[in-house]
Amino acid sequence: MLSNHLHNGIESDSLIWSRVPDSDDASTDGVGLLSSPRDGGGGVDSLDYEVIENYAYREEQAHRGKLYVGYYVAVKWFFSLLIGIGTGLAAVFINLSVENFAGWKFALTFAIIQKSYFAGFIVYLVINLVLVFSSAYIITQFAPAAAGSGIPEIKGYLNGIDIPGTLLFRTLIGKIFGSIGSVGGGLALGKEGPLVHTGACIASLLGQGGSTKYHFNSRWPQLFKSDRDRRDLVTCGCAAGVAAAFRAPVGGVLFALEEVTSWWRSQLMWRVFFTSAIVAVVVRTAMGWCKSGICGHFGGGGFIIWDVSDGQDDYYFKELLPMAVIGVIGGLLGALFNQLTYYMTSWRRNYLHKKGNRVKIYEACIISCLTSAISFGLPLLRKCSPCPETVPDSGIECPRPPGMYGNYVNFYCKTDNEYNDLATIFFNTQDDAIRNLFSAKTMREFSAQSLLTFLAMFYTLAVVTFGTAVPAGQFVPGIMIGSTYGRLVGMFVVRFYKKLNIEEGTYALLGAASFLGGSMRMTVSLCVIMVEITNNLKLLPLIMLVLLVSKAVGDAFNEGLYEVQARLKGIPLLESRPKNHMRQMIAKEACQSQKVISLPRVIRVADVASILRSNKHNGFPVIDHTRSGETLVIGLVLRSHLLVLLQSKVDFQHSPLPCDPSARPIRHRFSEFAKPVSSKGLCIDDIHLTSDDLEMYIDLAPFLNPSPYVVPEDMSLTKVYNLFRQLGLRHLFVVPRPSRVIGLITRKDLLIEENGESSAVELQQSTSVRGRYSETATRTDAARPLLDDLLG
Repeated sequence: MLSNHLHNGIESDSLIWSRVPDSDDASTDGVGLLSSPRDGGGGVDSLDYEVIENYAYREEQAHRGKLYVGYYVAVKWFFSLLIGIGTGLAAVFINLSVENFAGWKFALTFAIIQKSYFAGFIVYLVINLVLVFSSAYIITQFAPAAAGSGIPEIKGYLNGIDIPGTLLFRTLIGKIFGSIGSVGGGLALGKEGPLVHTGACIASLLGQGGSTKYHFNSRWPQLFKSDRDRRDLVTCGCAAGVAAAFRAPVGGVLFALEEVTSWWRSQLMWRVFFTSAIVAVVVRTAMGWCKSGICGHFGGGGFIIWDVSDGQDDYYFKELLPMAVIGVIGGLLGALFNQLTYYMTSWRRNYLHKKGNRVKIYEACIISCLTSAISFGLPLLRKCSPCPETVPDSGIECPRPPGMYGNYVNFYCKTDNEYNDLATIFFNTQDDAIRNLFSAKTMREFSAQSLLTFLAMFYTLAVVTFGTAVPAGQFVPGIMIGSTYGRLVGMFVVRFYKKLNIEEGTYALLGAASFLGGSMRMTVSLCVIMVEITNNLKLLPLIMLVLLVSKAVGDAFNEGLYEVQARLKGIPLLESRPKNHMRQMIAKEACQSQKVISLPRVIRVADVASILRSNKHNGFPVIDHTRSGETLVIGLVLRSHLLVLLQSKVDFQHSPLPCDPSARPIRHRFSEFAKPVSSKGLCIDDIHLTSDDLEMYIDLAPFLNPSPYVVPEDMSLTKVYNLFRQLGLRHLFVVPRPSRVIGLITRKDLLIEENGESSAVELQQSTSVRGRYSETATRTDAARPLLDDLLG
């Protein structure tokens, strides 16, 4: 009977490390020790980063020689090359498209407003509306997983959580074309976050050989079937996305290390660095190719690099206080931004977006119209300012000729020798607006009133826009907000310290860093990114100062932006540090409300099907009986492995007796048990079993993991948390205290050479110890007759 097969462990003393706790003490309505997330992350599934060392895995490893290992490593490096090239080309295509759409839009609008500002506004609004509508339509109808920045989802994936649809081919297409529409349409968002998601999708698709659904598939590159290998590729893709977005290869590596990954090693560092370097080469080559003018409006803009190397050369001790104030402002505004976006996104998910995709499209279009009206209408209310005297060969032209956008935009001005400072930052691309705010030698270009107006309106638009059904990054809008109040502080500092050589653009840069630090809570990677995109290493200590201050202030109020959004989306992230109350708990307390379901080694097919249908557990302890009748836990079998066995039916047997796994041929390759990435995988309802199949048996011994990780029941939950997260585990056995110890492994036991011998250092140490021991023993033996005579 099925009830006879549902064992819940024993409490015997001998060999107790092999046992699980008695589940009679547990509540029967728990979700199970080995179930998928019990944290409310509906629709998500955990990943198996642990190596399942079953007989199929060991058989494959035994037949792999040095030649195959070398080929395997070479393919990993080749894939890193392909990820870099693919992400770089995707970034080039997105930037080229966005810059050309924006260029055509502004050129046409500037040409029309020479005759009629109302007609120019209608054209401007319609172009933005069409671009945003196309983006929202692609997302809602084709690739819903491509909405947002995608960084919380990728962070969850590298943390061990697989969200269906996150890394699919249609998500990649939706991310690319949706970003072009949303950013080109002038919304208060950026394309840098979506580029991280784009790089991760490219890496995942390369690892699995393409997409079978869209008949874009190849069997040759399907070497990386395990979740561990896919994790490494996705990490390379994340770093490549940041490197492509900011032309910051080192910043991309540090971003992957600091922000998205939960597990790191030196070999992965090398490949990530190589991938980022390839991206930098591809982007640089594309920029050189476009210098000839064959890329349309793509030229000085596009790939953001705001060179401030000709700005402030040095800073004074007196400036540290206003710079620290910038950090405080960034922390406060960043924390407020996180909280407001949380409320807005929560309201959308709970009320607005439940009304269907049509409402999502309407919302995006309304926000597009509102953004267009504000960016076009507010500069009309601002009086123009006379152009300053320009230095010859400075590259500064005031005003810009009609049809051009950049610094000193002539917008609704009475004379040709005037410019509109609010239009210079509002009626412009975000990249050029930031370049204007960062610019040096442009003292008093912007008035305080214009900067305050832009700060209030753009901050509001960024909060309202974030969370709509379009691809949305928050890097560039954060830089826009921070550089605005940073330039404001710089203006006051210039007026207060009149004799110092102070540039307002330097304070704009520090403001941008402070807001990103206060919102996203990144430090090292963000510091390097800001240095790389501004090309000014002298400002590194100042950037570090404002980042430390802004992060400390922001942490006092709430979590970082990506953590807040991940929690809102139900992604059960394991953060780097356990909660404080875990120090007072033990492992047994964490799993008291759970029900453990164990399987016998040889089990009827009908019982397996019944168990899989009756619960959603993703792993089951497997037990066996010794000759003396003692029950032992012999390993862990995964739900996905059981489904593969039921579908293939080749391992069914008529006898209920176990067989010798070593004498039994392995009918499955280890890669056959891997679940397709970002998909639901095989389901029990998809498997057809006849009545004869249900009466047969399966021996689970060849397919289980014989060495799962185990912790004692009284281990601190903090230690359990760190072990679980750092090893990337999905299941962890909690067992009673062991009764005996069969060995003790130390560092020297792990210093083993490839030929199985101990290392030279260990041999030298052990030889010297044995030599001293032998010498002491010889002297003792020589002295023993003398002692016998004296005592005789």
